[in-house]
Amino acid sequence: MSIKKKETYIGSSFDEFLEEEGVIEEVESVAAKRVFVFLLEKELKKQKIKKEELADLMGTSRSAIRRLLNPTAPSTLKTLSSAARAVGKHLKLSIA
Repeated sequence: MSIKKKETYIGSSFDEFLEEEGVIEEVESVAAKRVFVFLLEKELKKQKIKKEELADLMGTSRSAIRRLLNPTAPSTLKTLSSAARAVGKHLKLSIA
């Protein structure tokens, strides 16, 4: 028989730590972009769309697509929405 102890934590939460360091917004934006890039690349693979084709569908350059697919490079909501529409999807935002 196993006895489950109540876990206690010393210190602050990770979010509190990020806030104290002044980097929470940057960390959250990079994380959101990583998720977007992961899902977009998955959809590109599923639909067999090459990066060059995505650039054509979006009316942009291949270098812009490289920036879009770089999780650490900033992108505008307009660019993210355009990429989603190019693969027949919609961009959804939420505040949690």
